Formats: sequence, structure tokens, C-alpha cells
Amino acid sequence: MIELKKEPVILRNGVPVDAEKATEEGRKKTIAARILSAHNTSEEDGKLKIRFDALVSHDITYVGIIQTARASGLKKFPIPYVLTNCHNSLCAVGGTINEDDHVFGLSAARKYGGIYVPPHQAVIHQYAREMMAKGGAMILGSDSHTRYGALGTMAVGEGGPELVKQLLNQTYDIDTPPVTAVYLKGEVPHGTGPQDVALALIARVFSSGFVKNSILEFIGPGVSKLSADFRIGVDVMTTETTCLSSIWQTDDEIRRFYEVHGREGDYRELSPEDGACYDKAVIIDLSEIRPMIALPFHPSLAVSIREFKENMQDYVHETEERARVSFGENVRFSLREKIHGRDFQTDQGIIAGCAGGGFENICAASDILRGRYTGKDAFTLSVYPASMPVYMELVKNGCAADLMESGAVMKTAFCGPCFGAGDTPANGAFSIRHSTRNFPNREGSRIQDGQLSSVALMDARSIAATAARGGVLTGADEEDISFGVYEYHFDRKIYENRVFDQALSPDPSAELVMGPNIRDWPDIEPLNENLLINIVSEIHDPVTTTDELIPSGETSSYRSNPLKLAEFALSRKDPEYVGRAKEIQALEKGRLDGDVSGIGVIFRTISDICPCTAEDTEIGSAVFAVKPGDGSAREQAASCQRVLGGIANLATEYATKRYRSNLINWGMLPFTISTGENGLPFKKLDWIFVPGIRRAVEQGETSVKAYALTSQGTVPFELSMGELTPDERKIILAGCLINYNRELSGN
Repeated sequence: MIELKKEPVILRNGVPVDAEKATEEGRKKTIAARILSAHNTSEEDGKLKIRFDALVSHDITYVGIIQTARASGLKKFPIPYVLTNCHNSLCAVGGTINEDDHVFGLSAARKYGGIYVPPHQAVIHQYAREMMAKGGAMILGSDSHTRYGALGTMAVGEGGPELVKQLLNQTYDIDTPPVTAVYLKGEVPHGTGPQDVALALIARVFSSGFVKNSILEFIGPGVSKLSADFRIGVDVMTTETTCLSSIWQTDDEIRRFYEVHGREGDYRELSPEDGACYDKAVIIDLSEIRPMIALPFHPSLAVSIREFKENMQDYVHETEERARVSFGENVRFSLREKIHGRDFQTDQGIIAGCAGGGFENICAASDILRGRYTGKDAFTLSVYPASMPVYMELVKNGCAADLMESGAVMKTAFCGPCFGAGDTPANGAFSIRHSTRNFPNREGSRIQDGQLSSVALMDARSIAATAARGGVLTGADEEDISFGVYEYHFDRKIYENRVFDQALSPDPSAELVMGPNIRDWPDIEPLNENLLINIVSEIHDPVTTTDELIPSGETSSYRSNPLKLAEFALSRKDPEYVGRAKEIQALEKGRLDGDVSGIGVIFRTISDICPCTAEDTEIGSAVFAVKPGDGSAREQAASCQRVLGGIANLATEYATKRYRSNLINWGMLPFTISTGENGLPFKKLDWIFVPGIRRAVEQGETSVKAYALTSQGTVPFELSMGELTPDERKIILAGCLINYNRELSGN
């Protein structure tokens, strides 16, 4: 079904064949290489300095980004910047603070010259597809699912500080990324949708890290067999493979997309040249993909629905065991009561967001449910069109009416169900969703309070088939349905009448409207000569998501208040983390005031290792996790630790480039450590002394000698920082990106 080629391939007559090596000349013939080259400002081989064509953010991230840029000297937005309001759309949590953020966003768009999309008009990525994507362009977004490759736009999701750099006319600095060919052949069978193809891909490549930090380039004869909406549905899910970005060959189908949206001039035909070399390849036979289900608690845990139903007891047991590993014995998690003979009963269906809320997905769901009913029992179905133009067309063509008659509830554009801020199911319920993620807490449960439901990912077609049977799990390939062909008509007037568009036309006299919850970042000290670090949390799960580092859901309302938000850090993974971090932070504050009485014994110990004083030795906390940073691009996963005095992360590796970048931009050292045969040289609450860290960063060293102060004595070991760019070193030395930019501006 999906074949992985670990060695380089070369494109010959449109077919990838094995190559002895990927030549530089061949690499330049890929679509990805040509787009990167057009946006690169660096003259150094292998080192890219990218300037993007546009930026996109939503209301969980844009306040922090603008506040950081303001502190660094922002005067105007130098490129089109879209501020959407699709995450904190519900204004019922924390008083007025969500709507205060929206008012701030509107005032910022007016003052700095931006585009403001009001709540319920569109989810961030749908607006970008409809209004911002262009063939051969590059867009940077502060959301991990910033993916517009199907439209010929290379898009990257990063933490907010990377957008700050673009706002300050700085660059996105990366090594030239590998490019992986995703060669599509065949044609999808009846009932198979884009989520099924995406889940099959994720299941095949995630655990091995096969495409980690690569650009996925979709090519092959199978591409032309897919509609634009179908390609978009696959493309947005590539984030879950841990790739850096994606790009697709384009054709008349994509040209029609731009024509429908009144932007034919933004279309560009893209295809690789013959002889294009790729570092790896993924070969997908679309004809073999069947309706899939990604079981809790990760999109990579996907199998065909048919396979799951044939082996329900085994898969349920595996899922329950995973829950025990993640949650311990304090929370009961069971799915066995969902099994009724040969049936598996689900409790909720959601079709929503940038992945599920597309026009064709919802039309297909309507075809399946037309004249049928979701029933009067516990099962519920909610449908969120991805934008108001999509919603209007569904109303006009009758699909919305058919869905409502079936028992489904139609709702406005909102990302909440994807990150735990909307349609939270009951305790113990099993929700099936055409959305992007099914991590723990992404459905809104609160494990620390004993509330735990779970999410499985499925395609809208299979969700509708399941809904038609009152929630009994059913693959769309089990339905004898003839899917209609619906022509889409984009109504631009909806946006013209509601969206504030003052792109590149700032009004410096306009005032920012600051609600009481919108706070500036606290002051952060530059890196000192030596570090004394306490390991305040130790996580040994195979992968730690950003949702576990800073939960989503109700915390999103506090993303404009660094101090309040920090109170939630690791709250669902290590509830004692905040208290321990504050204890270490208090020691650092005492040191700055000249009082180290609370840690005098430790200072006497480290002074035997090398000459040091309290004045030149910074005290901070750190988290150890095996592989942190999978999932969301949210910078707060790092900044909350920094606000609480965090100075480093220690890991065996980082799950994503974007999380490591977030650490660096907040002045935190991204240490890695090899566990070896003897395991870690430290445990939770041990101190680690890192002498000469400032000199090591200044001189571009990639590793440092450290000392664990354990109950068994002092244990020397090595910490790696990996390669840091010159600017990244300066950011860490300054203490954070804000300080670095203040130094640049002389403030």
C-alpha cells in the first residue's frame, strides 16, 4: 500500500527510480528547491535565510507575537499579515478576555497595516487558502497546520518568535532541508476520503521519523485523479508526519480552484524537472487505501476500519494499555463497554476545522445521511464548515438542510473541537472526528480531575456512515452510496463585507486597545557565565506533545497573559512542576539580590569543580523529556517554562524543529543527552552544574561538559547543544529574542 525508499531517487519520465546518490544539480530540479531558492537571501551553500511572502496567525497566538514585536521595536507590518479569530471564538471563558484579544487584533491591524478576520468567518487555514495562497509563494504561520502545498504554496508552521523575526525584517534561518518525493499512483476507491490517505501515510512514516524535517513533494499520476479539496485534505495532515513543509505539482484542477476564487492570476503551474533528485521517496498506491481509524491517542495509530472491527478486542486492549502508561492508575480508562457483539458504539461525531470542514467533505457526508437519521440516543453529530463562504454554498445547494434534517447540528467556522475548546464529550465517551489531532486532552477532558474521554480520527465520509447507524462504527466503503458532484461557487462579498483589510497601509496614529488580561512579557536576564540547573520534571514517555507541556482548551484564554498562562505549565502531566519551578526561581531571585543562603552547600560543591561565584552562576530549572515537542507550534510550550525560570530542556532528541526553535528564541538551551547503557546520570530534583556555558555558546561549541550533583556524588557527563546559527547563539546569550532585538535597535 505504501512503500518507503530510504535511498535517493531520481525522476525519469515522471517515475522515481533508484539513484546511486542525490546530486546537487538534481536537487535543484525539484519544485521545493526552486521555491526555496526564490525566497533565500543567503549566499552560503546549505544555509538558508528565508523571507516569506505573507504571515498568518490566530487569536491564540497573535497577541503574544505582536507584543513581542512591539517590545522589539515594531513600527509596521512589512508583509501582509492575517489575524484570524478561529480558536478563541467562544467568549465565555475568563470573562471578557477572549473578546478583548479580538479587539486588540483589530486595533493592531489598523495601527500596523494588517488583515483582521472576525470570529466565525473562517478558520485560519481556510482563509489563507481562499485569499492568500499563490503558486510559488511561501507563507509562515503560527499554527503547526500551516500547509498550503496543494495550491502550490510552500507553507511552514512555526512558533510565534519566527513570525516576530519576519515582522522585524529578519529571516527564517535553516539548513537546506531534505526533500522527499511522495509519489501517488492509482485512484482512491469508493468511500475513501482524504483523511484516510493522510492517516495511512502518517501511520507508515511517523514512528520511524522517516520524513522528519523534510519537505514532502507530492508528484505522480495519482495527483491528477484527486480534486483540489481532496489534495488539501491530505496536505493539511502532513504536519502529523513531522515534516517541515509540503508542496504538490499543480495542474488544471488547481487552476480552476484559483478561477473559482477570483484569483486566476495567482495560479502557477509547478512540476519537477526530469532528472530531479530526492533524498527519499514514499510510494503510495491510492487504490489500496481503505477507510481508516486513528485510535487514541495519536494520528499515527491508524488501521483500516475493517481491520479494527475484525480485531476489536486486541485493539481495545492495546489502547487501554497505552492509557495506563500515559495516565497511570489514577484515571480509569476503558473501551470494552463500547463493544456490543460485532459492533463498536461511538458517542460523538465531529466534522470540523482545516482538515474536515472542506466543501467536498461536507457534501459527501450529506450524500450519505440524506433521508437517514442519527437517532435519538446518546450519539451526536456536529458539522463546522471551514469558512462562511463554504457554509453559504452548502445552504444554497441544500446539503446543509439535508444534514440538519438528519439530526446533525451545523455550526460556524471554529477550531475548538480540534484542541479541546468545543464539543467536549462526556466522561468515558468515544468521539470520532475529522480534525487534525487526537492527543490526550485535545477533546477537552481534564485528566487531573478524573475526567477522560478519547478521540479517534476518521474521514467525514465514514463519520457520516457511522452517524447513519446511530453511532455504530461503519466505514464509508460499507455504504452503497453514489456521491454527487457539486460545483462550488465562492462568494467573495462575504469577506468584503466583514474582513478588515488594511494590508501594508498602517495608521501610526491608531491606538492599540489593551484589555486587562493583555500583559507584557516579564524581564529576562542574559545568559551568565555558568549555569546551575535543577531538574524539576522528568518525563519518560516515548514522545511528549506540546499539549502536555502547556495544555490547550481552557488555557487558550490566557495566552495573552504570560504569568497567568504559566500556572498551567505541565499541569496535566506533572501537576507539581509549577511549584517546584517557582522554588528554583526564588533561589535565582535571591542570588540576584545577593542572597544564596538557601543553596550555600551546592555552591561550595561546585566551587570545587571550577572557580565560580554566585555573581557569575545563574540558577534555573529544566525539564527532561525523552522526545519533547510533537504537535502544535505553540511557543507557549517553551515560554511558560521560561517565565517560571526555566533555562534549558534536556532530551534524547526533539520531536520537531519548531519546538527546538521555540526554546532557542526564548533563550533556553536545547540540550540533548545520550542515555547510554547506564541510563541518565541524574534524576528528578538533582542539580546539574554547567561551567563555562556562556563562553561555549559564544565560541560556537556544540557540546559542553556538565556535572550531575547526585546523592552518590558528582558525576561528569556531556551535554550537546547541536549546531546553532550565529543569530541563535546571540539570542541565547541575550536571554531571549526580545532582548536580542533590543540590543540590535540600541534600546
